[in-house]
Amino acid sequence: MSLDFFSGFATSLALIVAIGSQNAYVLRQGILRQHVLPLVLFCALSDALLILAGIGGAGLLVRDNAFLMSLTRFGGALFLLAYGVLAARRAWQCVPMEVAKNGGATLAAALAACFAFTFLNPHVYLDTVVLLGALANQRPDPARWIFGAGAMSASLCWFAALGFGARFLAPLFATALAWRVLDSVIALTMWGLAGMLLLA
Repeated sequence: MSLDFFSGFATSLALIVAIGSQNAYVLRQGILRQHVLPLVLFCALSDALLILAGIGGAGLLVRDNAFLMSLTRFGGALFLLAYGVLAARRAWQCVPMEVAKNGGATLAAALAACFAFTFLNPHVYLDTVVLLGALANQRPDPARWIFGAGAMSASLCWFAALGFGARFLAPLFATALAWRVLDSVIALTMWGLAGMLLLA
């Protein structure tokens, strides 16, 4: 596979792994072993649609506009720097994520909650439509679509691993140290991506 695919995969994975309400919800449902497959597919397909929108739709609005490309590039870099600062702060504070262990929602209720966690979060649009779209559209055809395929593959792999592997990871991520390590890696990745954008 090409470097563009792996670049898209790594960039998307770095953004998705960041601790948030959607990940916490999928993790919780994975621990409970409730509706895991539908939730994993919903999250992955939602990301795929948003990434495609960024590359093929919203991304095209800025692709040939030098001013807008610069604006998204520097805006994306600032966002990544801030995202990294937040992750570093979480790592410094060393606060473990608490995962609720009760529930019993129907499939419809579980999907409705996941819909809210996904589409009512403004960061999902920044991550997928704006940031991944801008990064993809820095490349010519067909490399931008290969980048997008890598980004979508990362989403599917992450949510599958999170949902189905949650019951095995739960004891590990019950400790503050595990979250500190994860957030430290996320912070360094965000800063590295910001540097790449600024040097592009």
